[in-house]
Amino acid sequence: MQRVTRMKRSILITGGAGFIGSHVVRLFVTKYPDYHIINLDKLTYAGNLANLKDIENAPNYTFVRADICDFDTVCSLFGQYSIDGVIHLAAESHVDRSIKDPFTFARTNVLGTLSLLQAAKHHWNGEWAGKRFYHISTDEVYGALQFDGSLFHETTKYDPHSPYSASKASSDHFVRAFHDTYGMPTLVTNCSNNYGPYQFPEKLIPLFINNIRHGKPLPVYGKGENVRDWLYVVDHARAIDTIFHNGKDGETYNIGGFNEWKNIDIVKVLIKTVDRLLGNAPGTSEHLITYVTDRPGHDLRYAIDSTKLKTELGWEPSLQFEEGIEKTVRWYLDHQEWMDNITSGEYEKYYDDMYKNR
Repeated sequence: MQRVTRMKRSILITGGAGFIGSHVVRLFVTKYPDYHIINLDKLTYAGNLANLKDIENAPNYTFVRADICDFDTVCSLFGQYSIDGVIHLAAESHVDRSIKDPFTFARTNVLGTLSLLQAAKHHWNGEWAGKRFYHISTDEVYGALQFDGSLFHETTKYDPHSPYSASKASSDHFVRAFHDTYGMPTLVTNCSNNYGPYQFPEKLIPLFINNIRHGKPLPVYGKGENVRDWLYVVDHARAIDTIFHNGKDGETYNIGGFNEWKNIDIVKVLIKTVDRLLGNAPGTSEHLITYVTDRPGHDLRYAIDSTKLKTELGWEPSLQFEEGIEKTVRWYLDHQEWMDNITSGEYEKYYDDMYKNR
């Protein structure tokens, strides 16, 4: 493994080969050349080192392929790299997969988080000055909202409805418990739906962009009336940077885009944008919309109030959805090889060959 010395900070970012994680790793590697960034990722189906090709040889960057549930390995990393900060993004995150396989979500999201907390507690050993454990979570832990203008606040009661959100709620509680019990300097953030470059194509926006490109059906749950608050992933990475450096220990911050959209309206925006950029006549792909049986326990509406983050730390989103979706669609259409390597499975074969002898 590469070892970097004489760095101002040594930060472990988990899940850094994933969608949000890769944006956070890139931001920290490029913005803080005096930080050593250790990217810990198991490279499950959603991890892809191609997301980080542009910084993989940076002198302040180290990649480690490992499982956060492997407590001994995680402990050894804390010692080897003198880690003083953790930004924890590694998680199983797809609701449909959690419905089919809740055990995997409990193992990774709950026990994996506990493994990291225990390793940090063991290594830091009560010397909390200059240390920070930052856990990234989801707005889904709060349950669902009605169409009444209400918003999720940091004090909203937890009410998870899927195995995924239940596992994230449990991990949130463990992080807060380590702060309250041991005095560990922790932070928790709950974020709305992210979109943008490098998102794994089982998620709505990249899936539908790819399906429109290939003339495949666009499966919409129920009547498409479920509402989500959307945030451009680069804005989320900026928020994580701000909170990691300036947030108050023991606090929770909600991160949202103030940007609610019905699913069916997003689909129509995607159709309009992709058709235009592909040179198709307006409405060409509307016939691809296919309504399917709704997901069990499908929450009606999510909406985040980010006022605390804006008021206390000065962060707010930089892009409105229409601008962000234009950038996103253009990125996927300009990076069709990246998408094709994922949908064909070639990306997994490449990295399996790379690491089979390590």
